Amino acid sequence: MQIDISQLLVRWSGGDEGALQELIPAVYAELRRLGRSTLRRDSRESLLQPTALVHEAWMRIAGKPHVSMETRKQFYALAAKMMRDILVDHARRRQAAKRGGSHIEIPLDDANLAGRSQEVDYLILDDALTRLGELKPQCARIAELRYLTGLTIDETAEVLNVSHATIEREWGFARAWLRRELQSAGNSAPP
Repeated sequence: MQIDISQLLVRWSGGDEGALQELIPAVYAELRRLGRSTLRRDSRESLLQPTALVHEAWMRIAGKPHVSMETRKQFYALAAKMMRDILVDHARRRQAAKRGGSHIEIPLDDANLAGRSQEVDYLILDDALTRLGELKPQCARIAELRYLTGLTIDETAEVLNVSHATIEREWGFARAWLRRELQSAGNSAPP
C-alpha cells in the first residue's frame, strides 16, 4: 500500500501531529537522496554528513509552526531551501571559527559541465542566489533545486509545475548569471 504524501501534508498542515509521524518514513529516503546530492558538490571531505543534513532539515521543517503544504512538490522545495540554509549556517560557523580562514567550497557545475568541476565559496554562492532571487525568483528556485539538490530538469519542472523547456531556458539564464556574479567576486566559476 502506497502512502499518499500529499494527504499526509494536508493533515499535518491542519495540525495533525500523527500525520507528521507517518510522513517521516514516507519521505526519508528521498530527503537522504537530496542530502547526498547537495553534499556531493563539496569536493573536500565535509564534516557535515548527509544524515546530519537531512535530520537538521527535518527538524527545521517539523519545527515550523503552521506549515502550509498540500503537495510533495511543495515539501521537497521547502526541504531544498532548508538544506541551503543549513549549509550557509554551517559555512558561516566554520568561517567564524577560523576567523576568515577556510571556506566551505562546492563545485558549481551542471552535471560535470564541460567535463570539469570548478569550486566556488558557498557563502558567496548563497549571496549570489539571494540577489538572483530578487531579480528573477523562479530562476533562483530552479538553480537551488538543480544545483543544490541535484534534481533533473524533469524533476525540477515537476516540483515547480512548469514545462521542461521553461526549466531549460531559465536554468541556462541562472547558470550564466551566477557564473558572471561569481567571477566578478573573484571566485573561480565554470567557463
